[in-house]
Amino acid sequence: MKRFVLTALATASLLGALSACVPLVIGGAMVGGGLVATDRRTSGAQLEDQGIELRAANRVRENLGDRAHINTNSYNRQVLLTGEVPNAQDKALAEQLVAKVENVRSIVNELAVSGNTSLTQRSSDSLITGQVKASLVDAKDLYANAFRVVTERGTTYLMGRVTQREATRATEIARGVNGVQKVVRIFEIISEEELINTLPQAPKPDAAPKQPMSPGG
Repeated sequence: MKRFVLTALATASLLGALSACVPLVIGGAMVGGGLVATDRRTSGAQLEDQGIELRAANRVRENLGDRAHINTNSYNRQVLLTGEVPNAQDKALAEQLVAKVENVRSIVNELAVSGNTSLTQRSSDSLITGQVKASLVDAKDLYANAFRVVTERGTTYLMGRVTQREATRATEIARGVNGVQKVVRIFEIISEEELINTLPQAPKPDAAPKQPMSPGG
């Protein structure tokens, strides 16, 4: 068991280091160093999501303390709450607290009324999340950075602005990952035309090819 926990933590750390430091090329778009440029949210929405997650986590911690284990993930101002709370009242309270955070558009409350998960379970969830992300990267017909992946107690949540085709494909991939018990989709579905408009534009070729210079100019 100790070896499993250490392996899971090491894997999660390695995946984090890779995503932070090494650009990946997916479908012609650079992921890592160029993440902001290829994210399907506007730069303003990305900053808002970061602020929402920080403020929501602080409010929850101040009001519920250590009696609850709550994760907040925001994508395009839609907040996903996962984790555990001791009772239904705290579940409702957490949602109310987050709803009052500036710029929050909607909330998906997936908090479980139960005891907090163990370190072993959380390590397993982190490992599953890493494996799902890696599988999305391996898929040549998807932009992996279009998806936010969260795993809690073996349930994998997928978030993002994606087409119906991408949603179906990503769900199939996630379901095939070892350890995933259930996949919950929290997508904002866009059209194929909208997708084309969000992709980086390829450089346009010159109107006429340049003639090679003759020797001597």
